[in-house]
Amino acid sequence: MNKKKITVIGAGISGLATAYWLKKDGFDVTILESGVLPGGSMQTSFEEGFLIDYGPNSGLETTPLIRQIVDEVGLSNQMIYANESSNKRYILRNNSLHALPTSPTAFIKTDLFSIKGKLRLFAEPFIGKSKDGYYQSIAEFVKRRLGQEFLDYAIDPFVSGVFAGDPHKLSVKSAFPKLYRLEEVYGGLIQGMIKGAKERKKRAEQSKQNAKMFSFINGMQTFPTAIAEILKENILYHSNVVSVEYRKQDAEWKTIYKKDDKTHEIISNYILSTVPAYTVSKIFGNLDNELSKHLEDIYYPPVMVLYLGFKKESIGMPLDGFGYLIPSKEQKTFLGAIWSSTIFPNRCEENKAVFTLFIGGARSPNLFEIEKQKLIDKVISEFKQIMEIKDDPVFTKEMLWEKAIPQYNLGYIEHENYFDKFEKENRGLFLSGNFRGGISVGDCVKNSEVLFNKIKNSVP
Repeated sequence: MNKKKITVIGAGISGLATAYWLKKDGFDVTILESGVLPGGSMQTSFEEGFLIDYGPNSGLETTPLIRQIVDEVGLSNQMIYANESSNKRYILRNNSLHALPTSPTAFIKTDLFSIKGKLRLFAEPFIGKSKDGYYQSIAEFVKRRLGQEFLDYAIDPFVSGVFAGDPHKLSVKSAFPKLYRLEEVYGGLIQGMIKGAKERKKRAEQSKQNAKMFSFINGMQTFPTAIAEILKENILYHSNVVSVEYRKQDAEWKTIYKKDDKTHEIISNYILSTVPAYTVSKIFGNLDNELSKHLEDIYYPPVMVLYLGFKKESIGMPLDGFGYLIPSKEQKTFLGAIWSSTIFPNRCEENKAVFTLFIGGARSPNLFEIEKQKLIDKVISEFKQIMEIKDDPVFTKEMLWEKAIPQYNLGYIEHENYFDKFEKENRGLFLSGNFRGGISVGDCVKNSEVLFNKIKNSVP
């Protein structure tokens, strides 16, 4: 057992899922968590009859590992899938909502794109590979392959919805590796999507476009809480890691942390960090100054989550979809809105509807220089106009994530290469979390198994 002792820093979904596989395999696991609850950004609360998810509102079942963990931790009867009535996604254009087309017929009929924009898409199979695709932004990539209009009214809002990011800064290779791979491997997007579907079927994976959306009856925090319950004897809460040291003579790692105003240390053969990049920099900075530079260069923009509850009778628009995203060209104060109570049950009382709005991000981080209440009032006013709502909200709640989602911006590949180099030079130490390998819940769970196998097959 001594050869299998590992310290995991962070009890977010990445740390918990990886620790779960490690414990099942016989590792002696200790998880150090600075907070008092598991889940990281997966935070759920109940207030005045409303269920609020402050972090991820849902996940996509892109890997069978999600269902495996759900079943094994006893959540089978708690997991729920999105209502079919929430399948529509809308995009705001000229202050009106347009359903995102999901079939060739719908694409031809939609007013979201002009005739010129539609015709431009048909040229995609004839566009060759870029010579510098390795260093392209998603904006450059999409404009070249699909045209400016598709960038403005499809990819720009999509990037804001997923990353709260700026498409002109995000690296297509790092932020959207599967999209990049379609061009590199198959020569184009349309051809690649057809052939790529066959590969995913062999791997028992779902594309994010086709994967089922899930949550839990009592919100997303249910997931990490259930995993943490299985690992409860292995988790030390309120434990702030100060630094780590390598004891070369014993090939062991010493983790120094503070708990209850006292300094403690723990010795292990392996150490796994799953906390944000800016926190990793503080912990491991003493080992490698260059590592700190790479970590601190990863940008986390501020994002405010604004939760609004209204009486259904005051809403003039049918709630027949997932929600909508707003292109930057529309010049609104928020990025988009999720129609939370349409997607999943148990989010509020039957006579009410609730929405989750997102403000700021890499596109407009300076918004938070505005006085908070003025900003919220402006957003509510814009939202009410779009949704044809006549009354004020009966419930409001907000949370500001000062450092929200890591941005896989241009140059990120150099960071990733250095992280690989750092791990090779520091045997037994592993860096994970959503700043590596994808930011979604599905990405984190999928990567947890990859990381588990990497640790299991390594020699400290």
